[in-house]
Amino acid sequence: MLFSESLKKNEDFQRVYRKGTSYANKYLVMYVLEKKGEENRLGISASKKVGNSVVRHRLTRLIRESYRLNEKFLKKGYHIVVIVRNTAKDRSFHEIESAFLHLADMHGIVKDHEKDFDMAHKVL
Repeated sequence: MLFSESLKKNEDFQRVYRKGTSYANKYLVMYVLEKKGEENRLGISASKKVGNSVVRHRLTRLIRESYRLNEKFLKKGYHIVVIVRNTAKDRSFHEIESAFLHLADMHGIVKDHEKDFDMAHKVL
């Protein structure tokens, strides 16, 4: 990923949960905390309730790929935590990507000058 890094430490996740804002849709919950910096940090959480390790890792890969493909449309300087909901386990890549972009748009982290963003991506 060009402009980002992973959130790995539990304390970083907890800080985003406490101080960040959250929005949810049918498949995902997204917490966002604005930080000063030139890059975003992305963390993904999928509990055992979502499914076995194969299912959880598949969903994690789908979210990470959704972020990677749309990174150029997102503003920089944010810590983003995405929580996978149980309803996401049998969804396709396009449904997960649409849910991710819908939440990013709700948080206002989509760049304003990208006019073709809405035309290129149908959001939920």
